Amino acid sequence: MSKQILHLYLGKDAGPQLATLQFLDETFTIRSVGTGGDVDTVVRLITEADAAGSADAIALDGIAIELRLGRERVRHLWADRIEGAAKRTPLVDGQGVRGAFERWAIRLVSEQEPGIFSRRRVLLAPGLNHNGLADGLAVFTDQRRWAEPVFYYNLPGAATGEIAVRQMTHRILNVVQDKPFRRIFPQAGTPGQPRTKKPFEWAQIIAGDLPAIRRYAPQDLRGKLVIAECATPEDEADLRQRGVATLVTTMPPAGADGLDNCQPARWPAAVIEACMAAQLGGRRRSEGDYLNLMAELVWAPSVLGLQAGQKVNQFAFVIHPLSARYIFNHPLLRFFRWLPHSWVEWLTAYSPPLYLSRIKGIQSPVTGQRAEGFLYTLGATPRQMMRRDPSFTYRRLLQIAQDAEARGARLMGLGAFTSIVGDAGITVAQQAEIAVTSGNSLTVAATLETAKQAVLKLGVKDLTQGQAMVVGATGSIGSVCSRLLAQALGAVTLVAPRPERLIALKRQIEAETPGAQVTIATTPDDHVGEMDLIITTTSSFDQRVIDVTQCKAGAVICDVARPPDIEEWEAALRPDILVIESGEILLPGDPDFGFDIGLPAGTAYACLSETALLAMEGHFEDYSIGRELELEKVKEIYRLFKKHGLRLAGMRSFDKYVSDEELERKRQLAEILRADPDQFHRYREEAHRKLVEGDLRLGRHGKRKEAVVPSGHTRAMAFAGLLAAGWMLVHLVRRARYTGT
Repeated sequence: MSKQILHLYLGKDAGPQLATLQFLDETFTIRSVGTGGDVDTVVRLITEADAAGSADAIALDGIAIELRLGRERVRHLWADRIEGAAKRTPLVDGQGVRGAFERWAIRLVSEQEPGIFSRRRVLLAPGLNHNGLADGLAVFTDQRRWAEPVFYYNLPGAATGEIAVRQMTHRILNVVQDKPFRRIFPQAGTPGQPRTKKPFEWAQIIAGDLPAIRRYAPQDLRGKLVIAECATPEDEADLRQRGVATLVTTMPPAGADGLDNCQPARWPAAVIEACMAAQLGGRRRSEGDYLNLMAELVWAPSVLGLQAGQKVNQFAFVIHPLSARYIFNHPLLRFFRWLPHSWVEWLTAYSPPLYLSRIKGIQSPVTGQRAEGFLYTLGATPRQMMRRDPSFTYRRLLQIAQDAEARGARLMGLGAFTSIVGDAGITVAQQAEIAVTSGNSLTVAATLETAKQAVLKLGVKDLTQGQAMVVGATGSIGSVCSRLLAQALGAVTLVAPRPERLIALKRQIEAETPGAQVTIATTPDDHVGEMDLIITTTSSFDQRVIDVTQCKAGAVICDVARPPDIEEWEAALRPDILVIESGEILLPGDPDFGFDIGLPAGTAYACLSETALLAMEGHFEDYSIGRELELEKVKEIYRLFKKHGLRLAGMRSFDKYVSDEELERKRQLAEILRADPDQFHRYREEAHRKLVEGDLRLGRHGKRKEAVVPSGHTRAMAFAGLLAAGWMLVHLVRRARYTGT
């Protein structure tokens, strides 16, 4: 025999409505009666049901005995009268289970769709009696506002933040505790006095009472996510018409056939609590009793997409010119080549960030999830970033984060030198309202995989017997590469300028990989001739990182640095060695970057690929930031790389793909040199002589050529050109801002 639940709700009486639901292995018959919010009607119906014993529990929906906001609570003025009408029958208003179910639902949804709540702007509409929602969402975002001042005071300004609402809590509760229930919990319909749109326009997530949201929210809610206890088909249709993207309901979706998370929950917290109270019987009910019943549930909250088509996860990515040569690639700036390069770099460094293009067409072949990005650029070259305080770059990155968030991005990737300026993304991540990654985890994974393939193709038979060197070993990328190489090869040489960091890294590797042979040095000169593989990650501007002429025959150098550590003319002195870039990635789908990033169609740098990959996965949390990359994240991103069908592109050397024929020529030459040590010695000496001659010809001695600073007599000539360049930059900025190019 089914248990009987009397459901009293605020809506107008349309006659008793009967429904059946299966919940907690019990059958319940729900008799719903509208009260219009009239207290006399509520008391009469409770008294009649209690006297007749016709209900196992009574649910008060929108008729709250107690009002809670934050850590304060008050009883409604009519609470004693309403409670006094039930002498024997359990009488509940949902407060016993609402908070726990809300927190539980938020956690389950975040596990089901990672990142769905992360760093989002949340409007609690209202927060009254929804502490569970407020606390559950606080784990994922600190951008929360309460709509109480808008709902109850009709204030024209925006909603109230956490600190302000805490100060106003006592006043709000005093105002509402004696008001009619229909005033406290507004019902759907046209308000007598329209409310301001500002808080709803600000919010990305609107959470609270669905009838109140429908009453006071504007008609345009495009792209919003709404969280409520339950929703009727009429609620769904209304939200769909307003453009709401996603509806999440926090109560168990119980129906006539049991739990069905393919549809929204139809019953409010009061009915769910009444069912649990009826099952517990007449004994006194505690929070622990409810929690033990809840623990028996196997359920998932409903997450319903209301608009046609799958949602697109959006991200942003930041690039910058690596040198003045890249600045001159722009058709409107190429005429300023004759100006001193240092002046042009200085000027463009002060330009505001520019929005370049929209990245489209990325789609996982496994999950079907689509990702789109927004491509931005800074004007500063690495040299200019290094000469300024990190805050100079931070400010511009935060401007990009703000603009990208307004466009819908939830993650920002830091490309090239922006990922290592200052504290390597930590400050930007702390201050930005969207998640941040440097992309370095996938850079490490792609680099090592590409390096492994290159070493094998150049004739190394057994990788475990090879030797590897990491130059810049104590950096963010270098340290993780060193740790992984030690696990794979057993012997690794670490090079970095700071001895104390080298010693710490050596001890860490030896503790992680017992038996690993770790050699440390502050310069690579004494070891470069023994290495099968060299990985450089230094981004050194004014110092030659390694002397390529002294490398082992058939050595592979993987140059991860941007700008690169090895110049093309240097590598050409040793045609038996292979200098490759860090692994580039083929993104799934039909990617269109909308801008020439210097790679073939569909191919992206690993740092950009990591950003897109995290977006496809729906992982909108800070990822590869700081100078200490987590080994587990490198392994995790490689698993995601495989999961979503990303692939390594062909090996590239100085912006050109390396053909199989070229690899074969290098391998054959390396074998000849390995077989004849005397010939190899002469070959290496000749290459070194040409290196010295090249340095003399370029006017340097083992150092990178500095940008020439103009002397006094050239400044007057350059001044007019700089004014013209400045005017051109202003024109470009305006065009980028207003046309989106």
